[in-house]
Amino acid sequence: MNTLAYIIYLAITYLITVRVGLAFHRNGRIYIMNLLPENEKLADAINKMLLTGYYLLNLGYAALMIRAWDIITTWTELISSISSMTGKIMLTLALIHFMNMAAILLISQRQHQLLNHKK
Repeated sequence: MNTLAYIIYLAITYLITVRVGLAFHRNGRIYIMNLLPENEKLADAINKMLLTGYYLLNLGYAALMIRAWDIITTWTELISSISSMTGKIMLTLALIHFMNMAAILLISQRQHQLLNHKK
């Protein structure tokens, strides 16, 4: 049963990771361009690096979660385990996204202060 759980879990994790990653990549460009308005190439490079880091982090976390999985013997345990592991991945992604947005906010506020101070 563990093999079935791994397959279902990895499929769900893959879908979540790719969909969310592409949405962040597509929409996050605006925030990065706001921080680097004069350098579009650098903003695009940073955006691609963030997407790559996001994918690597999720793949690593998913692999660690599979390693820590208990033996599953019933269908109830299967559903419970998949739900628990998927929930952990989603909460981790939400926390990382919040921290990234907070960092962007702090950087933009600092940049705004520096621009106002020069005037």
